[in-house]
Parts: sequence; C-alpha cells; structure tokens
Amino acid sequence: MVDIFDEVDEDLRADRARVLLRQYGPALVAAAVLVVVAVAGWRAWQWYEGRQTAEIATSYLAAMKVADGQKAAGKLDAVPEFEAVAAKAGPGYRTLARLRAAALKAESGDLPGAASLWDAVAADGSADPLLRDLANLQWAMHEIDAADPATVQARLEPLTAAGNAWHALASEAMAMLDLRRGRQDAAKETLKSLAQDITAPEGVRRRAEGLLGRLGG
Repeated sequence: MVDIFDEVDEDLRADRARVLLRQYGPALVAAAVLVVVAVAGWRAWQWYEGRQTAEIATSYLAAMKVADGQKAAGKLDAVPEFEAVAAKAGPGYRTLARLRAAALKAESGDLPGAASLWDAVAADGSADPLLRDLANLQWAMHEIDAADPATVQARLEPLTAAGNAWHALASEAMAMLDLRRGRQDAAKETLKSLAQDITAPEGVRRRAEGLLGRLGG
C-alpha cells in the first residue's frame, strides 16, 4: 500500500510541475527576448563604430528598423534581411543578425528554425563568447519542456557559474528543468539562492520568490 501512495504522490508532483512550467515558462522566454534586443542594440553600435563596414552596418540597421517598426505579422519580413546580413558580414554582425532572426522566428512559432540559428551561433568559434552563451541560453529556455533533459542541462550548466553574465537566467531555467524532472527539492534550493541573490535582476528574484511560494518553500 505504501508503494501505491508513493506512486500517486509522484504523479501529483509531476502534474504540479507541468502546470508551473506552463505558467512560468513564457516569463523566461519573454525575459530572454528582451535581453536579446538590448544586447543586440548595444553590440550593433559597438561594431558600427569600430569594426564593420558602413554597408553592412546600414543593412543591419535597416533590418532592425523593419523588425522594430512592424506589427507582429510583419516582423517576419525582417528575417530575410537579417539572413542576407549574416551571409556577407564578419563575425560581429553575422552573430547579431542570426540572433535577431532567431528571436523573430521563435516569436512566430518557428522553433526549429530558431533553434537552428541558435545552434549556429553557439558553434561559431569567431563569435563573441557572451553571445555564444546567450544562444545556448535561448535554445535551452525554448526547449525546457520538450527536449531531452540531459541535453538541456548540458547547455545550461556552464552558464550557471557565478561569474557568467547569464548566471541568474540560466539558474532560473535550471530550476524549471528540475521541476520538469520531478526534482522539487533541487528546484527549491536554486530558487532560494536566486531570491537572495542581490546581483540577480529584480524580475528574476521576484519570480523566484513567487514560485517558491507556489511550491511551499
């Protein structure tokens, strides 16, 4: 009889984790998209002033204007423009163009297309390490609920190191992955650390506190 009750309890925990994943998963993705836009703009101006040709810079900024100025249905018009930039640009703008195209594809529901671009950035040894890590984070955030858990963990673990720029978001994603796998205690520990981490963004700390409350932590 004890085994039966244990199985029922496990099923209830799994159902609860799935509900929490559905509720908090979009917040992770939304936060990541905002990060992509912010980093892309900052890096764009750096390369614009320092390393890239005026022609590539102009093409990239024109694509950004299309992506930022259109309604949701029209944003995909910028994807071919970003792909054209990526095809002829050096490492800087190539990376940025791929990340922006991936974000647009993900927003439109084309996750396979977005994942392919994130993989390309993550595997590009000439890309800025900060943006390679961002590509891995984006991939993992969008695959938390679908991909092989061990594969997602392998992409996230290096990003959870204390000195990594994406530490807080990666740790939050790792907690969600632990919930998916039924490792509620591990998820609680991660969320407690995030809630007390003054270096983490306020939104991450707030979500960690809220989720802890839902989990009875």
